[in-house]
Amino acid sequence: MVTNFFKKYNMKKVAVLALLVTIIYSCGSSNDRGELVGVKSKRKWFAEKPYGMVFIKGGSFTMGKQDEDPLGAMNAPTRTVTVQPFYMDETEVTNSEYKEFVYWVRDSITRTKLAYQAEFSSIDPDPANAGKNAVGIQRYAFASKDTVNETSYQKYMRENYYEVGEGMDSLKPLNWQEELIWDKEEYPDTDYVEVMDSLYIKKDEALNGIRTFDTKLLNYRYYWFDNEEAARTGKNRKDFLKNEVLNVYPDTTVWIKDFNYSYNDPMHQEYFAHKAYEDYPVVGVDWDQARAFCHWRTQKKNTYQRSRKNLGLVPGFRLPTEAEWEYAARGGLDYAKYPWGGPNTTSDRGCFLANFKPVRGDYAADGALYTVEAVSYNPNGFGLFNMAGNVAEWTNTAYNQMSYYMGSTMNPNVENRENQRKIVRGGSWKDVAYFLEVGSRDWEYADTARSYIGFRTVQDYLGTKKN
Repeated sequence: MVTNFFKKYNMKKVAVLALLVTIIYSCGSSNDRGELVGVKSKRKWFAEKPYGMVFIKGGSFTMGKQDEDPLGAMNAPTRTVTVQPFYMDETEVTNSEYKEFVYWVRDSITRTKLAYQAEFSSIDPDPANAGKNAVGIQRYAFASKDTVNETSYQKYMRENYYEVGEGMDSLKPLNWQEELIWDKEEYPDTDYVEVMDSLYIKKDEALNGIRTFDTKLLNYRYYWFDNEEAARTGKNRKDFLKNEVLNVYPDTTVWIKDFNYSYNDPMHQEYFAHKAYEDYPVVGVDWDQARAFCHWRTQKKNTYQRSRKNLGLVPGFRLPTEAEWEYAARGGLDYAKYPWGGPNTTSDRGCFLANFKPVRGDYAADGALYTVEAVSYNPNGFGLFNMAGNVAEWTNTAYNQMSYYMGSTMNPNVENRENQRKIVRGGSWKDVAYFLEVGSRDWEYADTARSYIGFRTVQDYLGTKKN
């Protein structure tokens, strides 16, 4: 009797569960007639070409030195590799573009210090009493939260995340609505003056009494996840979440340090600061700073994407791999020596096709002593400017003499975090023609900035674009 009772009881449980499953499925998919239709997104994805970038369709090409190797490097033997489609900046990142990154870091640090000073000096600590009616430094207090109408989720996030952290590590939302005041004659009150005074160099360090923003304070903190290492080892996720803080201001002293017994002071003083050089490629940026710029650019774009309903997040901007860079530099010309083909560095009219050091060291022969504007000379077959000369460019790939043998034939990229030697490509304004060849390889230490090395970014293309 007991056995029969439990059998009947279990049969009832199974029947109830089956009924619940039937109800759930029938309620969740009333229009599919029971067919497998898949989970569809509310908004169809389409690839939007990023501003200032060109689409590189991807494909196979013969990578490496195509003909002679006069330096005897023997580190770039020819082989066939394939790269996926991607977007690439049509020019090197310019001073103007990198300056936007620097200014964002400057403004975020300034707003954070102003917000804490406002909190410290506030007569009424309730942020709800600030806002539009606030005066002086209180206009720059942390962005107030609507604690009356907030949802349970918003309350939980505010109490457990946004109100924790101190100093520059604070997660409290900054007030980006109020314009910062940089004219010292218009500072609203003493508290504002105190904060701004702490951000500028000391009087005894000022030249001709002019105090400038202390560039040592321009530190950018960001987080990134080491996907490849996590996939290979399978350890805890938190073990691969990296936290980096680095100064983002370009090293303008490279114009002095790169050249002994040479007068380059005008470039040192004005190249990054003066508006005459706004559209010239940024230099004095090391490999880590270039990666930080990529992270910031991704955050800038995705912040906008989140502000718009139903817009998906875009893939991250990054440095190109060595293979991607060479494929893009060739511009669709296989077996070419230069981005324009070759074999010469001049046109049929005798005009130089790139900015480099021609004619046994005559810097002025090509019309430029140092760098030129990022949009100069003719673009290659993909629409990319200065893939040879002007400034050499950082890639994401670590230098290894055997990397052409070790790397995969599909999207090759021999990357090693412990290897501080990073590949630079394209040659520069101070290099001879050999380094302008699309198959030439060179390297520099990741923590080293040079007056002849810049960078450009790429972004993955999602999906397959058919011809």
